[in-house]
Amino acid sequence: MKKIMIFVLLAVMASVMVAPIAGQDAVLTIWVDEARNEPLTALGEQFEAEQGIALEIVELPFGEIRDQFTTAAPAGEGPDIIIGAHDWLGELVTNGLLLPVDLGDKAELFVPAAVNAFNYEGSVYGMPYALENVALYYNTDLVPEAPTSWDEVRAISEELVANGDSQYGWVIQENDPYHFFGVQTAFGGYVFGFSPETGYDPSDVGIDNEGSIAAYDFLSSYVADGLMPAGLDADGMRTLFETGEAAMVISGPWDLVRFQDSGIPFAIAPIPGEGDVAQGSPFLGVQGFMVSAFSENSTLATLFLTEYIATDEVMSTLFEADPRPSAFISVAEGVDDENLAAFGAAGSTGLAMPAIPQMSAVWGSWGGAMEQVIQGRADGETAATDAATQIREAIASAG
Repeated sequence: MKKIMIFVLLAVMASVMVAPIAGQDAVLTIWVDEARNEPLTALGEQFEAEQGIALEIVELPFGEIRDQFTTAAPAGEGPDIIIGAHDWLGELVTNGLLLPVDLGDKAELFVPAAVNAFNYEGSVYGMPYALENVALYYNTDLVPEAPTSWDEVRAISEELVANGDSQYGWVIQENDPYHFFGVQTAFGGYVFGFSPETGYDPSDVGIDNEGSIAAYDFLSSYVADGLMPAGLDADGMRTLFETGEAAMVISGPWDLVRFQDSGIPFAIAPIPGEGDVAQGSPFLGVQGFMVSAFSENSTLATLFLTEYIATDEVMSTLFEADPRPSAFISVAEGVDDENLAAFGAAGSTGLAMPAIPQMSAVWGSWGGAMEQVIQGRADGETAATDAATQIREAIASAG
């Protein structure tokens, strides 16, 4: 593991005595991936002489941070802080590896959905800094203005296909509920009930609620009427869009470079709503800073996050080093890249992907229901009811 010793300024609140902290021989260790190593190092060097609080940065591959932390922290060999994804919480919190992070008044500086992502059973276990979500890509030659409802998506698709302007309208890969979730929420569907106070409620499964069934019915009739093919995988979906054979797709920022390189003219918009729902809510993936329950400097670690990292300057630097929609409102609002800004707008109503252990019981049955509907083997109500029954039984059997 690569270790770099740097010094950082800890700008404490007015109510906190700066001198005693600066006088300590404090060292904070933070595990980061390559993308976050360089900006944190540079920021630390900028303030080296001002507080004398050392930040030891340990670089690890992002995919290894959680597993190594799970082993090292209880043995007293782990860091004070890790950077990771919010959907790690189910494992880390239930194993007693994280401490709640009190954001205090700073909470209002973050996108609310990003803070909610780190809410586990009523406590916030991290400070968010970046978000990731899907949105609607649309071919601006075929669809000059972004549709705002799924009725409009269908009408545009019907016109394009009837006129021979494109083979299909909007398309989506089957058995991929992650990308379909925004459509489902547009119709009023959900996965688990949620409240900001307590987080997700696994006893409230919404896969078969009225809104979810309506979304499945829309998908069923849309495919049956020849507006979208069955059997698409992710690469097939991308190829149809890149070649102009499909006018609209739902995907994330990971496809930006590919679509730009294809030369297809496109823009990005929020996922359309339906009825009283103005905008579909995609899943949010949120990355942030988490404090180890085994840290001997946990108070200092929290102050470091809330009073130094949670600033315009530092959040802007992190964004510039690894551009993705920022969870810090002032940075998000100042983005001048129209595509990243569009993803931020699409994620403004997003819902954090559930980090609870029961989520593992959802994906298979949920994706199977989507596939059944697209293949024409079940109507929306049957597919949704069967999937929800399987999910409830799986959760119950797991205890």
